[in-house]
Amino acid sequence: MRVGLIGRCIVLAMAVRGFAVRAEGQATNWVGSWATSQQRPEPQNSLAPEDMHDATLRQVVHLSVGGSQLRVHLTNAFGTAPLRISAAHIARPVSAASGSIEVATDVALTFGGSAAVTIPAGAEYVSDPVAFSAAALSDLAISIHVDEPPVVETGHPGSRATSYVVHGDLVSAANLEGAKKVEHWYQIGSVDVATSAQAAAVVTLGDSITDGHGATTNGNDRWPDVLARRLQATPAMKTVSVLNHGIGGNRLLLDGLGPNALARFDRDVVAQTGVRYVIVFEGVNDLGTLTRDAPASAAEHKALVDHIESAYEQMIVRAHAHGIRVIGATITPYGGSDYYHPGPESEADRQAINAWIRDPKHFDAVVDFDKVVRDPARPDRLNPAFDSGDHLHPSAVGYKVMGEAIPLAMFSSAW
Repeated sequence: MRVGLIGRCIVLAMAVRGFAVRAEGQATNWVGSWATSQQRPEPQNSLAPEDMHDATLRQVVHLSVGGSQLRVHLTNAFGTAPLRISAAHIARPVSAASGSIEVATDVALTFGGSAAVTIPAGAEYVSDPVAFSAAALSDLAISIHVDEPPVVETGHPGSRATSYVVHGDLVSAANLEGAKKVEHWYQIGSVDVATSAQAAAVVTLGDSITDGHGATTNGNDRWPDVLARRLQATPAMKTVSVLNHGIGGNRLLLDGLGPNALARFDRDVVAQTGVRYVIVFEGVNDLGTLTRDAPASAAEHKALVDHIESAYEQMIVRAHAHGIRVIGATITPYGGSDYYHPGPESEADRQAINAWIRDPKHFDAVVDFDKVVRDPARPDRLNPAFDSGDHLHPSAVGYKVMGEAIPLAMFSSAW
């Protein structure tokens, strides 16, 4: 019994670190190249059931690192019944903003050798590895066909990428004529690539500022995208990938738009293929929500600060248990926000939490986003040069500055 348990633990550890062992005894190193966080889409972000009857859904994602083989994770994480996907293909899209593919690159995915897969409720399925030459920072079209719509959809509303839905099994079609266009992703979780043994993934865990609210649709100019490009431009860092696990409106402590960050930590951080680092950039929505509708007492402010810091501590403990280094990111200013209209008490809370983040006794390292994007003349507000206009979310220029402010030495194997 003990030997069996130890053996299972070894297999599990290898899976977490991104290794898969072939029958002939050779090891392939896998690392996540693209990923997105899952949630149950709100009604306005869901596909109508009639759209998903006998439907092909083609979705374009942007890889970070490249590789010679791919595998795709399909997901039914929030489904309440099994979901059958009758076919799934990958190909290079004509462009990031196109539903057309380069037909010569089209490849069918299989799952245990079968073209179809039934994903249990709450689960995901990883495709069999397939030979596919994927360049770093390239786009990938994932096409799936379903006969019947999911009872409950699993998706990511803030894709900042155009997806295409059309009736019929057209997973290998060059063009999807008359397709419905939506800026959301559905039923896809991540893409792994086979690459070198030195590869490692960086998870960026955050809210809408990580998800890219205000970024360019199909432009891939969120701050994690900027970080990915910088890594690829640095020869020693080309095997470090970036996985964006931001959810708009996300909070550390309470569910809102998507599960709270602690609840999704295991799925969105620990379970990601080849993860070795996580940047935790959460908290502004917790701060803003406290006083959005009514003032809060001094005791309530203190309790919130304490709970946020405790949530960070929990993430650090859980990440370290899996050999993952944790980088804390300071909360950016949101003074003047019409949505949260923070007062001096909320600003004091933000300053207290940022001081905790900067304290070297806590995180393994710190990215000081607050310092990077704040207005020197009014530190409780975003620098106007980096403000999208709502005084909460940075613009594409602001995201560029944030992505460029992250020291790449944090992702060195010697760190």
